[in-house]
Amino acid sequence: MKAIEDVSVEISVVLGTSEMPISQLLKMGRGAVIDLVAREDENVLIYANNQLVARGEIVISGDKIAVSITHTYKNYVS
Repeated sequence: MKAIEDVSVEISVVLGTSEMPISQLLKMGRGAVIDLVAREDENVLIYANNQLVARGEIVISGDKIAVSITHTYKNYVS
């Protein structure tokens, strides 16, 4: 088990998505706002090494932002 405990996994949490022309993206600078296709009450998607593993909800804990897992996907290991 020790070997497994030492493996690093990159975790990503996706709040929403957006699509735009590359020309618009290249014009963006500091402070630009990107509208996301997502609602405030929607679950976020949680990825481990770019593979969808769970859904969750955003939680504010003091001055930190966290994710509470609400559903896991059992078939993510291939």
